[in-house]
Amino acid sequence: MLQYLINGLVEGAIYALIALGYTMVYGILGMINFAHGEIYMLGAYAGILAIGAMMSVGLVAASLPLAILLAFCFGIVVCALWGATMEKVAYRPLREAPSLAPLISAIGASFFILNLVMVCQGKLKKSLTNDVREWLVTRVMISDDVGIMYLEIGILVTSILMMVGLQLFIHRSRLGKAMRATAQDRTMASLVGIPINRVITATFVIGSGLAAVAGIMFALYASAFGYTDGYLPGMKAFTAAVLGGIGNVPGAMLGGFVLGIAENLGIYWFSADYKDVYAFVILMLVLIFRPRGILGERVADKV
Repeated sequence: MLQYLINGLVEGAIYALIALGYTMVYGILGMINFAHGEIYMLGAYAGILAIGAMMSVGLVAASLPLAILLAFCFGIVVCALWGATMEKVAYRPLREAPSLAPLISAIGASFFILNLVMVCQGKLKKSLTNDVREWLVTRVMISDDVGIMYLEIGILVTSILMMVGLQLFIHRSRLGKAMRATAQDRTMASLVGIPINRVITATFVIGSGLAAVAGIMFALYASAFGYTDGYLPGMKAFTAAVLGGIGNVPGAMLGGFVLGIAENLGIYWFSADYKDVYAFVILMLVLIFRPRGILGERVADKV
């Protein structure tokens, strides 16, 4: 059972990072960015391609940690630029439109990214070579039948540090305070001199960067990634955000871990065949008793 808990924590950390993007955008704009799963997929592709390029020049053989760090930086930049562009082109013109308009625009942006990656990279999954994964998948044995890979340790540590850093950024930095003010009342925030458009763009940039980190970590974890592999994790991360309390940053973190652990315990107790169902069963059970989610709060308290 301990092995399933470890697997659940690792998957939950990835869900939580993706869920943060959903919850930040919702907290400020009150809309769901349904293209966020594709941003996660784009980050995974950017990381795989960056590692492939560095292999061709011998950087991976010289220093694998440096190559992985550069892949993360490249993926974050690519996804941050996509997030900023998407906000400006697909969402900003519809900010005051009826609620269905930005929702349809988000779905359109999702299909655009999905098909763009398919056309540019093909339908076959991209995979990492064994040279890259050989050290990462080395296990540290906790007991005779329970172990944790170096990669899993890295995923957990990186995710927790980024979540804590985001929480400190939101509550301590000037931009973070501007985000909280914009989430509470956009009109009043603009009247006191807060540049609303910049704050909203920064929200998309940060959320997209976190999704890129999650995508690259999952690509390293799974060793192969396809252009359709952003949809289901994106939906599960949205589920995690709702589970924790949509618009609430600590709630998104908690929801991601709860979801990952619940899925893997479901595999342990029942069957792996229904893994994708467990997330939504947990969500329904929680929302029956907590309609706003585990840490759901008033709108004024979000983000």
